[in-house]
Amino acid sequence: MHAQPQMQRTKTSAFLTLVSVFFFWGFVAASNDILIPVFKEKLHLEQWQSQMISFCFYVAYTIGAIIYTIGSKITKGDLLNSIGYKNGIALGLTISAAGTLLFYPAANNASFPLMLTGLFIVGLGFSLQQTAANPLAIVIGDPKTGAQRLSMTGGVNNFGTTIGPLIVSYAIFGDLDGSAAVASIESVKTPYLVLGVAFLLAAILFKFSSLPNKIPTVSETSESSSSGGRKSALSYPQLWLGMIGIFVYVGVEVSTASNMPDFMKQHLTGANGEPFPTEKIAPFVSLYWASLMIGRWTGAVGAFGVEGLTKKVLNFLMPYIAFSVFLLVNLIAKHEVSQFYIYSLVIIVMIIGDLLSKGNPARQLLIFSLMGITALVIGMLSSGMVSVFAFASVGLFCSTLWPCIFTLAVSGLGKHTNEGSGYLIMMIMGGGIISVLQGILADSFLGIQYSFIAGVACFAYLAFYAIRSKKILQAQGIDFDSVTTTGAGH
Repeated sequence: MHAQPQMQRTKTSAFLTLVSVFFFWGFVAASNDILIPVFKEKLHLEQWQSQMISFCFYVAYTIGAIIYTIGSKITKGDLLNSIGYKNGIALGLTISAAGTLLFYPAANNASFPLMLTGLFIVGLGFSLQQTAANPLAIVIGDPKTGAQRLSMTGGVNNFGTTIGPLIVSYAIFGDLDGSAAVASIESVKTPYLVLGVAFLLAAILFKFSSLPNKIPTVSETSESSSSGGRKSALSYPQLWLGMIGIFVYVGVEVSTASNMPDFMKQHLTGANGEPFPTEKIAPFVSLYWASLMIGRWTGAVGAFGVEGLTKKVLNFLMPYIAFSVFLLVNLIAKHEVSQFYIYSLVIIVMIIGDLLSKGNPARQLLIFSLMGITALVIGMLSSGMVSVFAFASVGLFCSTLWPCIFTLAVSGLGKHTNEGSGYLIMMIMGGGIISVLQGILADSFLGIQYSFIAGVACFAYLAFYAIRSKKILQAQGIDFDSVTTTGAGH
């Protein structure tokens, strides 16, 4: 316990170092949505083929988690406890940097397989970074404010998702507002090589930072009475049902964003009646990911210990502060922001859902899943910008689902909590698999607009899990009606 005061003194600088990786995750994940329409157009890919960008990136998380698990089994202990947590992040950043190097030959030779390989390696590095960074965010300061730090890292992550599409779009099209419209695959290499350098610099920073290399782990004696002495995390139904929940949650979050650009190109027209230009899509992709930032900043209000009138004011103020950040970033990028003002009305729906949930993860999961289904149905049955804003609002309703599902899935696991968390991280691959599935539906069966039915099915399962997990946990003596939870996104 004597190390705690040192952690308290160094937590500010350490935390500022730590949040950089959360920014990187968001920046790259959202930037993929700009690469998809560009490579599809230039390499004449089918929609499902273009979705292999998402597939390779997100499946890498699962492969990385499997490698980590096998490595831990071989060493007969937690791998990060052996190599060190900050060393693990530095290693993960170095692996991701190696992946960005492949963008140079991939762009020069217009090689789609080589680019996919590069993205896969970047994702492998991210998997190790994520395994280490989330628990570090909790232990580098006062445990009572651990949820607050996780919420802040989620906000930083979503700032990366908001500006990533705009910066990568600028690098590809050669102008802040896309007016140059010179889409070149060779232009892709520049932002990713710069990103690779940033990864390496961050790796050095982490190596010599004040972050702890070791953190306390859950021991045998900390097992909760509700665990019942079970031998495996998978023997808890809330966990394996939650694994499916994480799979479909990341699936609908990623596939909606990945397929929205192609929907806009097929169903919207530009100023002269031509198909909606690829270079004008970036601000709408940015809006989708900013919607997650809006929702997560709203969900973070409860982590600041405010109550009464102050909390009610912040519940309404925080989402519009986040929305203002989105507008400001796009204004700087010289995009027309007046077209987004109407979206402020959609945000009210999310605020109402957040208030109705009253901090209960099961209730919030149910409410936001039903709202997500409604948004997708409106998008499929309407046209024009109504459809676009409906699909973009899915980001609002996905925003707080990660901590809801995660909390429900690991509750009551006791000493198996770390094992269960590892299984949940593996299921991030749903982001790639559901994206490809929706691409197949779009190409061969339903067309791009009705292919969003895949997301409806994902939200339907999440609504089921919200109801089912509540009953399972109540039977184990766990009730969240008096508990408030918050957390960061993946």
